[in-house]
Amino acid sequence: MKRPKLKKASKRISCAKRFKIQKKVREHNRKVRKEAKKKGISRKPKKDIGVPNSAPFKEEVLREAEQRKQELETLKEQNKIAKQQERAAKRKKEKEADSAGDGPATKKAKKVAKAKEAKAALIKEKSAKTFKCCELNKVIEESDVIVEVLDARDPLGCRCHQLEETVLKHEGKKKLLFILNKIDLVPKDNVEKWLRYLEAECPTFLFKASMQIQDRTVQQRKQRGVNAVLDHSRAASCLGRDGLLQTLTGLANKKDAETMLKVGVVGFPNVGKSSIINSLKEVRVCHVGVQRGLTRCKQEVHITKRLKMIDSPGIVAASSNPGDAMALRSLQVEEKEESPLEAVRTLLKQCSQQHIMLQYNVPDYRNSLEFLTAFAKKRGFLQKGGVPNTELAAMTFLSDWTGPKLSYHSRAPEHQGLPSYLTEAIVTELRSDLDLDVVRKGNEDVKKGVRFPNLASSISFNSRGPTAGVLNVSELPKESITITAATEADEKMDETANTEEPEVETPVSTVVTQIQELTEKRKAKATKKVKFVPVNIDLTSMQQSNDDAYDFNTDFV
Repeated sequence: MKRPKLKKASKRISCAKRFKIQKKVREHNRKVRKEAKKKGISRKPKKDIGVPNSAPFKEEVLREAEQRKQELETLKEQNKIAKQQERAAKRKKEKEADSAGDGPATKKAKKVAKAKEAKAALIKEKSAKTFKCCELNKVIEESDVIVEVLDARDPLGCRCHQLEETVLKHEGKKKLLFILNKIDLVPKDNVEKWLRYLEAECPTFLFKASMQIQDRTVQQRKQRGVNAVLDHSRAASCLGRDGLLQTLTGLANKKDAETMLKVGVVGFPNVGKSSIINSLKEVRVCHVGVQRGLTRCKQEVHITKRLKMIDSPGIVAASSNPGDAMALRSLQVEEKEESPLEAVRTLLKQCSQQHIMLQYNVPDYRNSLEFLTAFAKKRGFLQKGGVPNTELAAMTFLSDWTGPKLSYHSRAPEHQGLPSYLTEAIVTELRSDLDLDVVRKGNEDVKKGVRFPNLASSISFNSRGPTAGVLNVSELPKESITITAATEADEKMDETANTEEPEVETPVSTVVTQIQELTEKRKAKATKKVKFVPVNIDLTSMQQSNDDAYDFNTDFV
């Protein structure tokens, strides 16, 4: 009997059944033999008698058979020798190729191949950045309202002045709004300070997106169930949706009855653009995740009959940004321009050490390497032999930093005036057609519903100011000169390769002698003794030159 969840039925049977089957088989065989004996049928194979003595020319037939046997043996021996010679020739070609690999021509070819790979990677990266810039410009041109999403943990670092200036150049045809997302990861006083700072320049909405939005089919299955339970947990709750949707619906009603209001959602990677659209739609229509840069192209989502949201890829950061600002958003790590260890080292310099120790429950550390070592041991990131995996710990720390888990905050600066591209007239124009009382009431309701973290459990760090972005394709970095020189060298190599003469084949006997000589040389080299030269290493000088090294005089006493 075949059991469920098994590919094949079991062959195990009881002993009584097996013995019964064997008895039936013996009886059947006995019956078949008895009937064959009655009919005179024997199953014994007939013996080959060979050439009988009565056959004519018996000696000649035996002689021919012996000759044929010898011919087959010689043919087999020849095939064996031919195969050995073929293997020897193949080994010789491989050794010649290996020995020729140390020459200058092959070294040059390897350099050209590496340059080709670097060029292909750079072209691919540049094409991806070009596509993102083109898609972002399309979203700005098609949208009536531009919503810039800011991470509440670092609002100033998420702002892009080039984007805001491009939107405001349309002379009142497009409106600019701010959404302060992820406010549940920032202390309440800090959120209020940032809200006052941003409201002086542009209308700002507080928002807390839901992290457990499911697709439509799952929701329909839950609705069919009789005992469906609503999820009111902290991750599933969405705050700020009603106020933002009411404001956008009011702007859509003031337009023509035939046209829809197009709202473009823009911002740097991993600030929560797609999560906001999913929260407004209450269905997972955009792909979201902890990984940065999941949105590759624009996507239109119909919220209501008069309102349409347009999701956009993240803003491409300019290479002129300082390293601290790029590390705070993990932008250089995404583009593989900086290692995770260096990014963590830069971040730790901007953060409060006591807050880091309390947040991750690690002992006092003097540099980033000590912190990552303690963090790896705490999380169990150990390699073979119990060595802490600092690189995995660095990647985990960066994912916590840009993800929706870690609570940190930056200090809001005192407002010292408007930027150069903003004037009082533009600010009043941005506030027109908006019911500011509805906006303030929605923000107050959000602050009442959010459970803010304590100031002691949040990490404080120093913000590096706005991050410069690239909107024009011509501003992207060009290819380096070394790659073009490598391509010229590659062309020269191709020309010389066509003029080279073919190699002359050598006989197999010389190949065998060369192989024997090489084997003798290897045996002679193996008998030589290896001498070890002592090397003096001054650990104190290394410690002074590297700030991130261990102090062996104090740590291992």
